[in-house]
Amino acid sequence: MAEGAFAPGHLGELTQHVPFEMVDAVLTETGKTQVRVRDLPSRVVVYLLLAGCLFNDRGYGQVWHRMVAGLHGLAVAAPTAAALTQARVRLGAAPLKALFDLVRGPAATSTRGWVCWRGLLVTAIDGTTLSVPDTATNLAVFTKKASGNTGSYPHLRLLAVVCCGTRTVIDAVFGPSGIGETSYAPALLTRALRAGMIVLADRGFATNDIITAITSTGADLLIRCKTNRKLPAVDRLADGSYLSHWMGTPVRVIEAEITIATRDGRRTGSYRLVTTLLDPHTYPAFDLVTLYHQRWEIETAYLELKSTILGGHILRARTPEGITQEVYALLTTYQILRQAITNATDTRPGTDPDRASFTITLNAARDQLVQAAGIIADTVTDLVGHIGRLVLANLLPKRRTRLSPRAVKRATSRYPAKGLNINRTTYKATITINITALTPPPPP
Repeated sequence: MAEGAFAPGHLGELTQHVPFEMVDAVLTETGKTQVRVRDLPSRVVVYLLLAGCLFNDRGYGQVWHRMVAGLHGLAVAAPTAAALTQARVRLGAAPLKALFDLVRGPAATSTRGWVCWRGLLVTAIDGTTLSVPDTATNLAVFTKKASGNTGSYPHLRLLAVVCCGTRTVIDAVFGPSGIGETSYAPALLTRALRAGMIVLADRGFATNDIITAITSTGADLLIRCKTNRKLPAVDRLADGSYLSHWMGTPVRVIEAEITIATRDGRRTGSYRLVTTLLDPHTYPAFDLVTLYHQRWEIETAYLELKSTILGGHILRARTPEGITQEVYALLTTYQILRQAITNATDTRPGTDPDRASFTITLNAARDQLVQAAGIIADTVTDLVGHIGRLVLANLLPKRRTRLSPRAVKRATSRYPAKGLNINRTTYKATITINITALTPPPPP
């Protein structure tokens, strides 16, 4: 571990994913390295913010106590709450943004699974909202929702592109919730995507600007489309799909009925998917409909971020600058937890990262921080570590097709909103896909 005033600056075993050299580099890049070494050097404050995400239900003073709890025999500072606040303000958001830029991206893995489908990296885009403290300065930027059981807090909108196989964040953008997802999306997609990727998205993203942004990067898309969108059939293909065009972009349209059978009966819904993968032999329609289900991986990523890490709590910062700093710290912490999971599962060929328990990973990381353990890697490289060994010892069963009725509840409450009947039962489901049922007639 580091010496002197720098000793409290660590994340336990996770420090190996954001080592001292990396943090010092972003501080130098952003001009935030301290001029004089005092009780709270800039490097220590960066780790304080990341550790705060591991213990989101604690104030920064209690987070500090956990960071120094394992530093037996070392003289460490005992900063006041005011000193910790001033240190975070002094640091600003720029170093955390630069740190996230270094760690973001798909985790390296040899596991195929749904990481790579027919040579394409599978990604998804979607958005969510986070609650922020109801202060005058925050209200000047972040607005409250006008209706619904969403609580009285202002919200920010977070939009991310996630690698479906590992649930790692490729890139993200956030800002006032008054700006819609489709407004944030084009710039994010242009920055996050490249040739060799396919992005999955819900029908809210089926707009001209977004499709243009995706195709301009060389990436492919698979997006659900509204049924009232006019997509004239140019040529019908043998697998039931047909060729069309979207504002000059050649696309392929797949219309399918999906029937879900559970013990409570059957339910059928219609899906209309648009893709830039035009070859029905290399990319059969049935396989594309099956692939689209992977879009839900980003919903699971948001669940891990909002429910497991944040525990349903609002963010801490009481100013917009502090909120920016905190969100980048949150994204960085989530990313390195996901990298630790992928490193562990990758040591067992054929093990999908989605079998790892995110809750166990988070709790193991907390324990290692409190014990100040595993901060510096041994001379012999250990890709698994204590966190990884706990993950591998508690793998979840291989995923089976299941269906859970959609539940609506307040983001800031652990209890159902009044008047809502929430069914939390999860059913085994059998899914039948019928692609030819909605095939259009051949063009005149």
